[in-house]
Amino acid sequence: MTATVSPPADWRRMDRETLSRAYDNSGAVADSAERLAGWRDRSARLRARHPRELDLAYGPAERNRVDLFRCGAVDAPLFVFIHGGYWMRNSRQDFACMAEGPLAHGIDVALMGYTLAPEAGLTEIAAEIRAGLRFLRGREEGRAHRRLVVSGWSAGGHLAALAMGWPDVDAGLAISGVFDLEPIRGTSLDDRLHLTEEEVDALSPIRHVPRLDTSLAIVCGANELPELRRQSSDYADAWRRHGNASIFTELRDHDHFSILDELIRPDGTLTALALQLARAGAR
Repeated sequence: MTATVSPPADWRRMDRETLSRAYDNSGAVADSAERLAGWRDRSARLRARHPRELDLAYGPAERNRVDLFRCGAVDAPLFVFIHGGYWMRNSRQDFACMAEGPLAHGIDVALMGYTLAPEAGLTEIAAEIRAGLRFLRGREEGRAHRRLVVSGWSAGGHLAALAMGWPDVDAGLAISGVFDLEPIRGTSLDDRLHLTEEEVDALSPIRHVPRLDTSLAIVCGANELPELRRQSSDYADAWRRHGNASIFTELRDHDHFSILDELIRPDGTLTALALQLARAGAR
């Protein structure tokens, strides 16, 4: 369901403490820790049922690993999910349950890990994601090209948006993402990210929207923090201004965490979008 976004307070007029609260997703959702714990438990059970292609190394770092879950269909589309946590928390293993919805519809799913800040800066993290996507494409050598949809939630939504201009990607689904890094540099998050002006410019997807034939769905929850809603709305506007095919949706009654229920469930709204993007046709 698409909703009109009310203009939030101008982030440029917020002091550091206020701006930090404006991006504090965990603090804004009372049961966020319980939801994360539930995802970990559910994900552990899924990994136990599908142990065959776990912990595949795409690079030299400890977290340069991919878990691949196959639906069993030959040349099934591939849905790649990148976890969130403001580039400094969580792991791919915690989010394996996000594969449940797409798997139920004949889509293979890959969960991609990456080095967390401050051990890695955002430039390095983005390079790791690109290497991971190349690795997944390389595993398909000798087979017919199959459609690859890159997706992510929160910080993963930012990384999925960055990937839209890369040749390995056919479509994207950015969930509750951050698309302009300039406000983040003014928050307490930057104590670990240490963003430079050059990184803010180079790695803010809204500043480098490519002109593409590929489709992007941008989704957030109607109950999310106003800054997250603004980020998604602004990025959707920028994507459309460049003449690109896009979908912008705010999911009613969902916050930053509950929105992922719509990907876990086979009949969820995000699962339906993943299916639509995966079956839209080859490049």
